[in-house]
Amino acid sequence: MENLSLNNEEVLFNNGNSQTGKRNDYLEWEDYFMAVAILSAQRSKDPAKQVGACIVSEDKKIVGIGYNGMPNGCSDDELPWVKNQADELDNKFAYVCHAEMNAIMNKNTYDVKDCTIYTALFPCNECAKLIIQSGIRQIVYLSDENKNKKSILASKRMFNLAGISYRQFESKRSEIVINLRQPEAH
Repeated sequence: MENLSLNNEEVLFNNGNSQTGKRNDYLEWEDYFMAVAILSAQRSKDPAKQVGACIVSEDKKIVGIGYNGMPNGCSDDELPWVKNQADELDNKFAYVCHAEMNAIMNKNTYDVKDCTIYTALFPCNECAKLIIQSGIRQIVYLSDENKNKKSILASKRMFNLAGISYRQFESKRSEIVINLRQPEAH
């Protein structure tokens, strides 16, 4: 079964490929970058919240990736992953580095000026400060589940004052499947 356009600009065949043979179901850039952020979140050992971030340059190159975890050199077996303990030193919040911080610190370029950060969760006020100071100009986030928290309201206030745009991620896809087995030969 074929789909032919009248002006002959593109011919689609039943396999979803165009006449030139190029796939039509490839990942859009935005889907790719958010998927990298979500995939990196899977490295987090936090039992309650796994967050990932991916920093992308203006020419669509990934320049930093991070996820929430303990600082380098600090054993994640010796520091707490729990929250809501009476003693602040027994809570994860005193120790965990957020995904945005790790992505900025793990950058593979001189700076991240004018970059976009894709993140699974809207950045907290502490990460907002790092994002602003680093020169990142845009935030694309998957979830704003904490939108009524004071720290998130502070983030949005700082982003607005600094002229940094932010928007919620939108996609035509609901999922991306990754097969970790060797594909069968056709």
